[in-house]
Amino acid sequence: QVQLVESGGGLVQPGGSLRLSCAVSGFAFSLYTMNWYRQAPGKERELVATINPSSSTRNYADPVKGRFTISRDNARMTVYLQMNSLKSEDTAVYYCYAPVLRIWGQGTQVTVSS
Repeated sequence: QVQLVESGGGLVQPGGSLRLSCAVSGFAFSLYTMNWYRQAPGKERELVATINPSSSTRNYADPVKGRFTISRDNARMTVYLQMNSLKSEDTAVYYCYAPVLRIWGQGTQVTVSS
């Protein structure tokens, strides 16, 4: 059974940092590109970052460039999203996504507020 389980969300002040994790099971994680998406209240889900199997290619949405870093550990079957210099507009539910299987995690809430 394929599972994607996110963790690491929470409440953080503006300017703070969080690291999200997505633990994967049930498929050949090391062979596939992985994505992070987010969905803010009242808005459509948007792509935040993507990473290829070897980590040689990483792409970011313009609003998070220079602040977020996507990474992966193929041995641990986990993908990460390091989020620095957080802003209130980063508040959203963050999801990891395996595009080849069209499988979503359950999401983790990130709230940036003073």
